[in-house]
Amino acid sequence: MPNVHGAKRRARIFVSKSVAPYLFLFPFMLLFTAFLIAPLAYAFWLSLFRQTLAAGNRFVGVENYVRALTDRSFWEGVLLLFKFGAMQIPVMLGLALVYALILDSGRVYARNFFRVSFFVPYAVPAVIAALLWGYLYGPAFGPFAQLAAFLKMPAPNFLSESTILPSIANIAVWEYMGYNMIIYYSALQAVPQDLEEASAVDGAGGLRHALSIKLPLILPTVIVTIMFSIIGTLQLFTEPYLIRTLAPGLINSHYTPNYYAYTLAFTNQQYNYSAAISFVLGGIVAIASYTFMLLANRRASR
Repeated sequence: MPNVHGAKRRARIFVSKSVAPYLFLFPFMLLFTAFLIAPLAYAFWLSLFRQTLAAGNRFVGVENYVRALTDRSFWEGVLLLFKFGAMQIPVMLGLALVYALILDSGRVYARNFFRVSFFVPYAVPAVIAALLWGYLYGPAFGPFAQLAAFLKMPAPNFLSESTILPSIANIAVWEYMGYNMIIYYSALQAVPQDLEEASAVDGAGGLRHALSIKLPLILPTVIVTIMFSIIGTLQLFTEPYLIRTLAPGLINSHYTPNYYAYTLAFTNQQYNYSAAISFVLGGIVAIASYTFMLLANRRASR
């Protein structure tokens, strides 16, 4: 009889241990399903219909997706984002890496102060950052324009046809450079100190140690930040949306794909086509990320 009770007790313990992880995961899965899976499923369902005056909401299958794939306005926005990424990502990550190496060198006074100072812009909401830089870029009221007027010089035009994209890229660099610097700095702090001592014994200086030892060791971290930067670049929306009032002729309704989807949904009430545009953009983000990771892994395996 004791053996029977012992077996039952062990069975209850086993069941409780096997069920416990799912009980802890249930709140997360509930919120994940309610706020991500369900909205995505509903948006995909919407993308399969088209609103018409005569027949109302009519099922059209993949017609909206075919339209999106042949939409010139959409692809112009995608091309602009690739230009934006080629302009912004190398500068942002390059500066983040340089500053992280400088802080990690141990030759900087007030290292914690500079580390926090570089990170502060990331804590500023993107809306505030865009409004702040919009004020700085202002051709009539901005401080750069006022300084130029004081010096009796022509005011710099940061929002012309040739400078609008670099100006938006500058906002993104200012926002996210410190965030990536903290990631690089944390990775550099994990590099064993013994390697630096060994390289110093071999006669390697600080620059040689950084290029030959530190950078190869944190390369996986660099690859991850590049991938996340690509994803963030292809989702650009806030900065051009808020800057558009300063450059209405240059930032149109399809300046970026996200801006185009927003305009279609909330200005033109084309919710079905807007949903299709969003899913096509998501597919482009997935393809771009996978392609980059594939190329990075192939190069690392050589």
